[in-house]
Amino acid sequence: MRDLNRQTAFNRVRPERIIQFGEGNFLRAFVDWIIWNMNEKTNFDSNVVVVQPIPNGMVDTLNAQDGLYHLILKGLFNGEAIHNTQLIDVISRGINPYIQFEEYLKLAVNPDIRFVISNTTEAGISFDPDNKFEDKPANSYPGKLVQLLYHRFKKYDGAKDKGLIIFPCELIFDNGKVLRQCIDKYIKHWNLGEEFNEWVKQCCYIYSTLVDRIVPGYPRETAVQIKEQIGYNDCLLDEGEIFHLWVIEAPQSVAKEFPADNAGLNVLFVPSEEPYHERKVTLLNGPHTVLSPVGYLSGLDTVRQCVEDEVIGAYVQKVMFEELLPTLNLPKEELIRFSNDVLDRFRNPYIKHQLTGIMLNSFSKFKTRDLPGLKTYFSRKGSLPNGILLGLAAIITYYKGGKRGDDIIVIQDDPKIVDMLQRLWATGSTRQVAEGVLGAQFIWGENLNNVSGLTDKVTSYLDAIQQKKIKEVVKEIL
Repeated sequence: MRDLNRQTAFNRVRPERIIQFGEGNFLRAFVDWIIWNMNEKTNFDSNVVVVQPIPNGMVDTLNAQDGLYHLILKGLFNGEAIHNTQLIDVISRGINPYIQFEEYLKLAVNPDIRFVISNTTEAGISFDPDNKFEDKPANSYPGKLVQLLYHRFKKYDGAKDKGLIIFPCELIFDNGKVLRQCIDKYIKHWNLGEEFNEWVKQCCYIYSTLVDRIVPGYPRETAVQIKEQIGYNDCLLDEGEIFHLWVIEAPQSVAKEFPADNAGLNVLFVPSEEPYHERKVTLLNGPHTVLSPVGYLSGLDTVRQCVEDEVIGAYVQKVMFEELLPTLNLPKEELIRFSNDVLDRFRNPYIKHQLTGIMLNSFSKFKTRDLPGLKTYFSRKGSLPNGILLGLAAIITYYKGGKRGDDIIVIQDDPKIVDMLQRLWATGSTRQVAEGVLGAQFIWGENLNNVSGLTDKVTSYLDAIQQKKIKEVVKEIL
């Protein structure tokens, strides 16, 4: 079996026109696949430089394979089973700015660079006042981006045609606006001047987007078989569903520069991404976020197992149809149809979407995906949604760590959140755990203990999970 690189496979040279913050499974199975299609089917002719957004990442592995990897797409399309494998070759190299800061800044002076794309999780687009302009690099993604933009501004003396088009893919509503606000804060915080501020506002275009594709990532159970079939030792195998949707809130002039729709892809350039975002985040990502800890603590491992399990499947449908769907304002028939389509995607027999993968950064996900529905449900019905709250209690329980059977529970989140949960659980009081988590304003931006009845409800579910099997708790709320 051969190593995978541009000597053993092939080497198509293209100009580096895209900077991508993030090297994870989703971006490689979604954005980079879309760019590959544009290269194949239009005259886009562009490569991607990946920037590792955190100190520990996959850039070394990516560079060892010269940016090459195989993507396996599986699912049902118009009733037909689809299963294909494609070698994706659009990533030219990866940079770790924590040890290659000067190399990172060189990207700013490349005249071919036109686009910046990111997916740094919901927690990634944030302003950290402790970041300094002199940091190499700034810790936050917006801080790194401002450092890059300022270097470009200085190099080209504020030339209007050297601005960039920026597509954030983080699952935050109006993510372009949120990113721009963070950029504005850094410019003022670092005293970078009004001239630079105006250049960013007038010449750098930040567009809100919505992304949708289920990406389980590395196919652990079938990796050996896949490697034998493709003939390469590919350490970056990636797996996703056939379905994909990218909604970009941008004018048609941007579509001409980024011709994804001309490549036969489900990429929409629209006046507003709001209705698409609200529907998708609430009815796909919302259930995902709470079914994962409930299912995992029940002894299940994949999304499909959850929706096909008699008890957990009923729980998923309760959360989706009874608690989250009524909080939306689109026509009910449309929402029901979309929800049923989501359940079909969850049942995709070709994909094993591991619950532990979804548990990454669960609190920021719950904040953006489930908390708005919880509040709307409470305001409309005058009661709290039991399924969503059980999901929150299950997240808190998962973050206790320990083991599930022989499996060690590995928590992946902001160290501040992980440390807080460890301290709270060490008290031995579920009441203190609930109050501490709900009162963590650095997570929620508010004190959720002020929501009437919420602390009592979360505490009761934490107690129930400790005292009995979680499936029994689920049965009680169904």
